[in-house]
Amino acid sequence: MAASQLLILNKKQIQQKIDRIAYQILEDNLNEKEIVLAGIWDRGYKLALRLEKVLKKISALKITLLRIDLERESSKLIASTDLDESHWKNKVIIIVDDVLNSGKTLAYGLGVFLNTPHKKIRTVVLVDRSHKIFPIATDFVGLELATVLKEHVDVVMDVKGEEDRVYLS
Repeated sequence: MAASQLLILNKKQIQQKIDRIAYQILEDNLNEKEIVLAGIWDRGYKLALRLEKVLKKISALKITLLRIDLERESSKLIASTDLDESHWKNKVIIIVDDVLNSGKTLAYGLGVFLNTPHKKIRTVVLVDRSHKIFPIATDFVGLELATVLKEHVDVVMDVKGEEDRVYLS
């Protein structure tokens, strides 16, 4: 970690946030038998994998893991998923990403599901920077962090040879 980086969450703290979010998801879905965790590639998907692991330990929920690929630089919604809509139709969908900056990524992730009937859609982020320019609300948040626009939040998870961490630079 460089000198200009400020550690926000260490490995243990990240896992504590994930555990807490998993319990919140369970509480929000006590009457459900199945949920869909839709992770935005790639760090959102890694977070969804971690949530799935915890949820399987603490509940009997059937969990479908879905990968959302977005063209982030596009001004139009260009997205694909690794499963077809039959896997999420009429189910609870939980969109997962690592950091909420402007809200664009979550908004585009939400767009994937708008033409399909569903029970409800929720959002999960590990860090919410509170700089939204899209009308996106986060339902489950690990950490809300007031930052200035020029600062950058980096999430390092499941990177070979590196310990999990969240830092501000």
